[in-house]
Amino acid sequence: LAVEALGRSNVLGVCLPHQQSSPASLNDAQTVAQALQITTGQIDITPFVSSFQETFPDMTLLQLGNVMARCRMISLYQISADEGALVLGTSNKSEILLGYGTLHGDLAAAFMPLGDLYKTQVRQLAEHLAVPEAILTKPPSADLWEGQSDEDEMGLTYAEADRFFIRWMDGRCTREELIEEGFSPEFTDKVMRRVQAQQFKRTLPPVPDISKLTTARDWQK
Repeated sequence: LAVEALGRSNVLGVCLPHQQSSPASLNDAQTVAQALQITTGQIDITPFVSSFQETFPDMTLLQLGNVMARCRMISLYQISADEGALVLGTSNKSEILLGYGTLHGDLAAAFMPLGDLYKTQVRQLAEHLAVPEAILTKPPSADLWEGQSDEDEMGLTYAEADRFFIRWMDGRCTREELIEEGFSPEFTDKVMRRVQAQQFKRTLPPVPDISKLTTARDWQK
């Protein structure tokens, strides 16, 4: 999309592998970059992450994954400053609603071109853009540790979530209407709770109203 909108000379691809990253992920990124004929760079984030692990040796897998995402963010924004360029985010509407992303990590970007497309719609767009089949069919994964899967981690599939979101968000259905349409009460409550619990990732931090004009609300536009 960026190449189509801006031209390949205005797009820089950056690969940011960690030693635990799947080699297939790097190969897929390089395949797409070569097909688009864009300039690419590569930074191994392993030394950054290892230094952090030395300071915090008891990190959980989830915490380690968040550190990786934030190390990538730091690297991208340094390149952004050096190049005078903007960071494009890759998060889609399903991930944003479900909060499946790292605050100040992969959720940090200057522009989110896929932010109003559900995951299943992104797949359809990818098919239209002739993205390689191996990428289209691979299980969704942030590749933060070996065998990690988005859907296993969340306990639901994107196809299930998107069907629900289309009726809840786009159709403005109530909880009762969603259950009448066939979604189980357990699934309905699970998704609704998760979306509500992750709202903090979709907004700037709250600022208390002390003066007549606040930076949080009055100066948003």
